[in-house]
Amino acid sequence: MLASAEFWVAVAFVIFWGIMFYYGVPGKMMASLDKRGKRIGEELAEAKRLRQDAEALLKEFEKKRGAAEREAAEIVSLAREEAERLAAEAQVKIADFVKRRTASAEAKITQAESQATAEVRAAAVDAAVKASERVLRDELKGPAATSLLERSLGDVRAKLQ
Repeated sequence: MLASAEFWVAVAFVIFWGIMFYYGVPGKMMASLDKRGKRIGEELAEAKRLRQDAEALLKEFEKKRGAAEREAAEIVSLAREEAERLAAEAQVKIADFVKRRTASAEAKITQAESQATAEVRAAAVDAAVKASERVLRDELKGPAATSLLERSLGDVRAKLQ
């Protein structure tokens, strides 16, 4: 048995474990493992807390994003309404401008027609007076004719105007 290699391996194994227990290596290993397990547990707890914080932050940002989207939609809606209102006002102003311009043009046309009518009437009066004067001069002679002619021409002018 002393010559067998297995015997000496078993003796070395027992001596190795004896030295290990003497110096407290298994206890230190267990303490180290417990310490490491505790540290890993703390890291897991910290990771869980950070995850919860991140989820809360995500929810908060999603609420803010939703609020910002609603506000943006409201701003777009208000801008669209304002643009439509401005377009309607511009349409009314353009219609009013066209109406005033049309009325002004019609007034100018009416005035031009009146002026043309007055000029035609005046020309007709002058022509009638000259024609009457020529006819009366040819038919009437003498001083009585001259006074009658001037009075008649004055009457004709007054009536035709």
